Amino acid sequence: MLTFWLKTVCVGCASLFFFLMGIDNLIHAYSLTNPHMFIVYFFSSNLIILISFTGLLFSVFRIVTFIKKRGSNRDE
Repeated sequence: MLTFWLKTVCVGCASLFFFLMGIDNLIHAYSLTNPHMFIVYFFSSNLIILISFTGLLFSVFRIVTFIKKRGSNRDE
């Protein structure tokens, strides 16, 4: 049980960190003057945001599924 929570929390925290880092990169991409560097920063930050959002959804769905299963076991 401890490994379930440890993995889920670690993935969630790492995903949240990279999500915020991706948003920060996206904001700073708009201050660049070179158009080629803007394109590179823009698409790389969006990729970071999408991958980290997937990790956040993974953690949320695992926790929700665990709570629903635990609740249905108590009803029986």
